[in-house]
Amino acid sequence: MEISIVILNWNGRSWLEKFLPNVIENSKEAKIFVIDNASTDDSITYLKQNFPSVAIVINAENFGFAEGYNQGLKQISGDIYCLLNSDVEVTENWLKPIINLFLSDKNISAIQPKILDYNNKNYFEFAGAGGGLIDNLGYPYCRGRIFEEIEEDQGQYDDETEIFWATGCALFIRAEDFQRMNGFDERFFAHQEEIDLCWRLKNQGKKILYCGKSTVYHVGGGTLNKQSAQKTFLNIRNNLSMLLKNLPLKSLFWILPLRLILDGFAGIYFGLKNGFPHFEAVLKAHFGFYKEFNETLKRRGNFQIKNYYQSKWLIFKHFF
Repeated sequence: MEISIVILNWNGRSWLEKFLPNVIENSKEAKIFVIDNASTDDSITYLKQNFPSVAIVINAENFGFAEGYNQGLKQISGDIYCLLNSDVEVTENWLKPIINLFLSDKNISAIQPKILDYNNKNYFEFAGAGGGLIDNLGYPYCRGRIFEEIEEDQGQYDDETEIFWATGCALFIRAEDFQRMNGFDERFFAHQEEIDLCWRLKNQGKKILYCGKSTVYHVGGGTLNKQSAQKTFLNIRNNLSMLLKNLPLKSLFWILPLRLILDGFAGIYFGLKNGFPHFEAVLKAHFGFYKEFNETLKRRGNFQIKNYYQSKWLIFKHFF
């Protein structure tokens, strides 16, 4: 089984310098690639001078996370892609448990390892934690992370189990499935594109797994800080588009209007907590969703699974 570890880079020379040696040292079973999103720093020069064994694919412009991977992966072969953020530290033998899981079941499309916080290594990290889930209203959460609350790692998620979505910061996915699904939705740019892809795969009867026997440490916020209004915009707009594409029709008719109302309250909350630009970002996200509504509707598949969620009314249980 040929594993291709693929790191997407944009002006990330410092991340490559810090973490790439670790990835090379602990990934003997894999080929390593860097897709560069038209960086304006010296990332390419640095790679060529210091890591000649790493193959480089150069995109014509900064396409963002989603389209950046879509374009770059067209030029990369392999049975399994590992889409790895540049701000991730991997561990010894992290690949073997993942490979064994893929070999055990051809219906497994994607797998994520345990994601711990690089800066606080006893705790899970926001983006992925112990495996991604979703509630009945379409709010994503993780085992080990519900909204902003993070759990300490005490071995409670050292299992291997089916999940709903695998994090994009260390996403293992069968190359044939990625290409067959036409990759990520390029309109998402960044944020929740991996949830949308996993949901589409689930709609086709594929499995998404979590492997607690493999561990990585993620810095997080390397591209967009958690307090960024642009991050708020992308999360809200992309989540609404994902719901329109993937929710069963009966659920869509009542969940989408309710989510639009709840987003209004969220906009007020974000505005009070983080400043007016975040309230404005929610408004822009809604207008962006409306603008793309017809195109999103065209991207709905022929079948949407009914048992998509793992928890009901999570937002109300958590906040109220």
